[in-house]
Order: sequence, then C-alpha cells, then structure tokens
Amino acid sequence: MEKPSLNGEERAWLGQSQSQAQLTSTDDAEGGETGPEDRPAWDSKLQYVLAQVGFSVGLGNVWRFPYLCHQNGGAFMLLYVFLLVIVGVPLFFMELAAGQSIRQGSIGVWKHISPKLVGIGYSSCMVCFYVALYYNVIIAWSLFYLGNSFQYPLPWHQCPVDVHTNETVKECAKSSPTSYFWFRKALNITNSIDESGEFNLIMTGCLLAAWAIVSLAMIKGIKSSVMYFSSVFPYVVLFIFLIRGLMLDGAMDGITYMFYPKLEIWGNVQVWRQAATQVFFALGLGYGSVIAYSSYNPVNNNCHRDALMVSCINFMTSVLASLVVFVVLGFRAKTIAQSCVANLGQLNIMATESSTQHWWPWFNITEPSAVAIDDYREWYRHYSSMVGPNISDCSLEEEMNKGVEGTGLAFIAFTEVMALFPGSPFWSTLFFLMLLNLGLSTMFGTMQGILTPLMDNFSLLGRHRTLLTSSCVLGFIIGLLFTQRSGNYFVTMFDDYSATLPLIIVVIFETISVSWVYGTDFMDDIEVMLKWRPPVVYKYLWKYVCVLAMGGLLAASFLRMVFKGPTYTSWNQQASEKTLEYPGWGMAMIVMLIVFASLPVPIAYIHYLVQSRRIRSINSEERDSPDMQRELYTKCNSVEQLDFNHQGRAQEPDSPRVGPIFLPGGHELYRLLPQQEDDEEQDTGV
Repeated sequence: MEKPSLNGEERAWLGQSQSQAQLTSTDDAEGGETGPEDRPAWDSKLQYVLAQVGFSVGLGNVWRFPYLCHQNGGAFMLLYVFLLVIVGVPLFFMELAAGQSIRQGSIGVWKHISPKLVGIGYSSCMVCFYVALYYNVIIAWSLFYLGNSFQYPLPWHQCPVDVHTNETVKECAKSSPTSYFWFRKALNITNSIDESGEFNLIMTGCLLAAWAIVSLAMIKGIKSSVMYFSSVFPYVVLFIFLIRGLMLDGAMDGITYMFYPKLEIWGNVQVWRQAATQVFFALGLGYGSVIAYSSYNPVNNNCHRDALMVSCINFMTSVLASLVVFVVLGFRAKTIAQSCVANLGQLNIMATESSTQHWWPWFNITEPSAVAIDDYREWYRHYSSMVGPNISDCSLEEEMNKGVEGTGLAFIAFTEVMALFPGSPFWSTLFFLMLLNLGLSTMFGTMQGILTPLMDNFSLLGRHRTLLTSSCVLGFIIGLLFTQRSGNYFVTMFDDYSATLPLIIVVIFETISVSWVYGTDFMDDIEVMLKWRPPVVYKYLWKYVCVLAMGGLLAASFLRMVFKGPTYTSWNQQASEKTLEYPGWGMAMIVMLIVFASLPVPIAYIHYLVQSRRIRSINSEERDSPDMQRELYTKCNSVEQLDFNHQGRAQEPDSPRVGPIFLPGGHELYRLLPQQEDDEEQDTGV
C-alpha cells in the first residue's frame, strides 16, 4: 500500500527538520564542507536550464543518434521514446531531486544517504575525468578544422598533387579528398595502435588551447557567460543548416529514408541495447554533473518540471540534428548517384554504331544531368550486360545505406558536402563553431561533475578556485596520449570502454540507494520541496523497472564485449580501413580503465565497515575505563546534583529527575522524542 501524502502540518515539520538536519550535518562533517547558506546559486532559471541542456545535448546528439536512426529506421525513434519515458526521465528526475534536496555534489549526496555508498560519488568523478580527457581532444580537432576553414577553396576540396611525380597522391585518389585530409593531414595516423609514432605538434597546440578555454571557464564558475553562448549557438546553426539543406536536391529522399519504419528491429535485442545506451548517455546519467548543477537551485524549485522539460528538449534536439544530417546525406547520395549517371557520356563514342541497337537508352544521353535516376536504373537492369565495365548501377539507396557515425560523420561526410556549397568557407566555419560549442558546453558540465563534489568536501578548493587549474594541467599532460599519431585509436578505446560499464554500475547503485536504502522518505523530501507529492509510479519505476533495465543493459554490454571482443578500425596508407583486435597490452589497459572507475564503490564500503568496527571498539574501551566512569560521576554531581555514586546507591522513589543524564557514546546513538506533559511533571525521554 502506498504511503499517504503528508498533510500541511506534517509537511512543514518535515521541511523544518530536513533543513536543520542538512545544516547540522554540513557543519559537523569532516573536510569543511560548504554549508547551504554559502553555496553559489544560479542568477536565473534560464541560466540553469541552459546549463543543464548544454550538458545533456552534446556531440552524441549530432552524430550518434542520427547514425542509430540510419541503421534502424524510423521505428528506432519510437523505441527510444519508450525507453526515455520509462527509464530515462525517472532516473533524470531522481538525480535532479537528490542534488536539489541535499544541495551537495555527487560525493556529498550519496554520503548523506548512506556513508557506505560514498564510493558512488568518487566513481562518478573518475568517469568524468576519463570522459574529459578524450572529449577535449575532439574539441581540439574542431579547433583545427575551424582554423582551416578560413581559406578558399577549402583544403579538403580536392586531392593534393605529389610534387615529385606531379600526379595526384595515390592515397587520396584511392579514397576521397576529405578522408585523406582527415587521416593524413589532420591526424597523420599510423597503421595500427602498436605504432605510436611521434607527437602531432599542431594537434598538441590545439589541445593546449582547448584546455585553456575550459580552465578559464572553470575559474569563472557556474555563472560563466560562455555558457549562454555555447548552449544557444548550436541551435541557431542547426536551424540555418536545416533551412539550407531543405533547398538541396535529394533532401526529401534523405528525410524519407530517415522516417521509413523497420518494425522488425523491435525483436532485436541488440537494438534495444543501443537505444537504452543512447538514452543513458544523452541525458548524462551517472556523471554527477546533473546532481552538481541542480545542487545550486533553491530548495523549492520544481525539479519535476525541469526533468520533463530538459528531456523533451534533448529528444527534440536529437530529431533536429537527425533532420539536418539526413538532408545532407540525401544531397550527398544524390550527387554521387548523378555523378555515376554522368558516365553515360561514354556511350556517345558508340553512338554511330550502336544507336540503333535494341538496348540503346530511350532517354537523351547527351545531357546525363537531366536523366532521372529511376529511368537509368530501369535501363541498366535490363541491358547491363550489353555495356562496358565503366557503366555501373547508380543506386541512391545504396549510397544512403552507407552509414557513417562518430568522427567520420562530422569530419568526413559533412566536410565533403560543405565543400560543394557555394561560399563553402562560411558553411564550414559555422559547422565547426557549432561542434566547438557543443563540445564546450558538455565539457563544462563534465568538469562540474568533478569539481563541485571536491569543492563541497574540501574547503581549500572552495576558497581557492585557481587551484582547480591543476586538474586542467593534469588533463592536458595525460591528453598528450591522444596527440600521438596513433592517438585516434586511444580516443576510440576511451569512448567505447572507459565510461559505459562503470557508468551503468554507478546508476544501478544510485537507483538502489534512493529506492531501497533511502526508501519512501525520498518521496517525502520531494513532497516538501515541490509542495505536492509526485505520482506513485515513480516509486515503482525506481525500485523495479529502472534497476532491472540497468541490470539488463549491464549484462548485455558486458556479454557483447566478452563474446565479440574489443576491436577498433584502423586506416593504412593503402587507403583502406581494417577492423583489428587490440593487442594484449591494449586489453589490459581496457580492463584497468573499467576496474579503476568501478573500484571506489567497494573500497568505500569496506573502508566504512573497518572504520565503524574500529570506532565501536574504541567507544567500548572508553566506556569501560575508570577515567570515563570518574568523568561521568563528576559531570552528574556538578551539573545535576544527583545523589549517585559508584556503589550504586538507589534514588529515592519520590525525588524528581531534574535534568538529563549524560550517557556515553556519540550523538548518533541518541534520538529526540516528543515531550509528554501532565499536571504534575514534565518528562523528556532520550
């Protein structure tokens, strides 16, 4: 049976008790935690919403979600919305409410719920640090491309010429100008992860610039004005690209492909895993950043409305980005197909001899650009055996089926299309400014997931924010791993394996902490904040559905990694991509990344048990010592004038008890009970 709602009197009492408990626990905590009255706050609700949206809407919305829609069709969106409603929104609401109620970072929140679970916060900080390391590398790549966008023609517009042979570079001729520029000019990539190569000096400088921007924003704090621009600007660019893209030939073909339903995917467990993972990462669950941002809210803020609003904005942003991607991919596919049809010009050589043959095209081949692709494919299907090898099938569907995800979508496919636009430098500059701001807004939230818990628990960091730059310096030094020629392979390793399993484990423990350890009291706390009780469905979603869903996602991800084996895609100088397995040391590195991020949870639990046992042992020894007995005797006689001594003399039955008796032990052993009054005496029970 559901616990009844609190009445007004009980709600007021609980709210007052909660505030007093928070102040007391904050003042008495170790490490000099910052009290709620000294905590920074958002200047406005708009600033908070922009920060929360800026963190949750990141590069994954632009290149991961569109790729999953490309692979699975429009039915994937319905599956995504279903999981977003029953898993994503409840977990997002839970983190918002926890941060706002307790007003601490991730470490302080889980320490407040149960000291045994403080390791959850440290695991979140560890994963945030992993993500920050490689995420800033992507920002550095965006800076590199942004700097190369201020020239016409764009450097990836066409293949370069070898100065020695005066011919097109073979690696570029075998692939494409954009692929060559990305792998050879930007990354100068090695053939495998085993070949480290020297440092890429240009990328090292871009990485230094990226960390400098992040460091300055972190010193400024949550009220940095950069946050406004980095959160809003990507939407402006996405709408501009959408309007421009809808004017392109092939745009509607791309949109049709995007929304074409493939209902059979619902029976594929792998697709369910992909959808759940995307929901998980799109909302930024488990990082601690959602908790950190919400902890700066006033206690009476409507966090339930915020959870619904930010989740909807996140989903609509993913749809908007997908529309932009698919109109661009539709234009790209149409352009490639029309280039294929243009090979019909070779039939003009055979015109005098073969124009009367039965297989001769019935359309005008003198203007290949005016030939409809459907007419060409119909002719080719019947008479392909009659023409030479240079005439091939030109399928728009096959070009659309060539899915590109991640960095390949942003730095290869998009750059190829933008090179075809009139005024290409302008469009390239806009696009990479958008990527830069998407990355920075997410990076700011990720760093807050690290710094807010540390500042809450270590007062030195709170008083001297410039010390926080040391984390940025450390991040840059470790980030040099990614600026080697083989650095892209390490970015792939961190992106695929450093965060997924540890974050799922963190969220599972978070949900168990709130729904099973904290219990129904959490709903009471939310009722005090919101002045109304959330629907009871949240309680059951937290206790059962979310825990089971996260457990299933953890099992599916782990089994996939075990049976499929960790792999990565390499690029060689023959302009071909190969899927390779990680070497032994690479496998060991993956295991270490996962273990180091997950270890704080059991370590903190064991540490708590050891400390509790030691404290109980010390308290027991002090309680039995003669000095403690003598101290208690002195206090009782001097303060309360009690007729009591070590010989156990009994108190007279009619003598009143005029004050509390001092008992040994810490304050955690006591519980205040309501006073009971009658006409004769007043008694306070302890």
